[in-house]
Amino acid sequence: MKQRMVHPGPPAAERATAVPADLRRIAGVLPAGRSVMTAVARLFADAGCKGGVVWLDNAACDPMRFVLPAPSNDGIHAAWYSDTHAPAGPVAIERATATVGWKDGAPFLHCHGTWGGMMGHLLPLDSVLAADAPVSGIGAPDAWFEALPDAETAFTLFTPQGGGAGDGLLARIGPGEDVVTAIEALCACHGITDARLHGVGSIDHVRFADGRRMDCHATELRLDGAALTQGRATVPVEVVDIAGTIMRGTLERGENPIGVTLELIVETERTDT
Repeated sequence: MKQRMVHPGPPAAERATAVPADLRRIAGVLPAGRSVMTAVARLFADAGCKGGVVWLDNAACDPMRFVLPAPSNDGIHAAWYSDTHAPAGPVAIERATATVGWKDGAPFLHCHGTWGGMMGHLLPLDSVLAADAPVSGIGAPDAWFEALPDAETAFTLFTPQGGGAGDGLLARIGPGEDVVTAIEALCACHGITDARLHGVGSIDHVRFADGRRMDCHATELRLDGAALTQGRATVPVEVVDIAGTIMRGTLERGENPIGVTLELIVETERTDT
């Protein structure tokens, strides 16, 4: 039997939170020599956006610093992070998704991606761009993620804030909720039937639609081409476990409880360009 995550606090009554967002496509070049965090913060500020998502595909960092998911040994958290990985020399990012928001009054981001045959959670303040990197993303001037204490998990988690009259959503879904069906329910609640889905999070034991599985309670994932079509979600992901094993595939419906959080950007077809 799978051993499920047990979080230290009482389950929040509201299992998913979302704010409407006036989403718009943004693009620019992250300059060499700046930390990933500094460069992304400038990109969003120049676009007049407070939060959203950015893809760091094909960027290179030197140094590159990241962590893996890991078991917790503090007697409080259901999972934690590994020691910092510090590969030598420039490391090229293959694919990476970063949700963007604020922490302690400063811009911050939460990034999961693959690089050099590895996958993990990028440390954006400690990873420095080795070359100019063209990137694209989706920003919102009226909504953002704010790093706030979460009583249920005892983590500080990105939580959607603000909100306007836009057709998109910035959202967070809580632990234990099935990824696929929770996304569908959230979108239905907001009258959304068709959308592109972006984000990062974790799953407690992964089950793929083709029968493969990742039997690990602590994982890190990024959505990879996920979409909602006529109210039904198809959710391909890239995911890594505590051993550094990487798997890719489409999630089985009803079999993938969120581990700690899922940060989600719901981009409708009416997103501005």
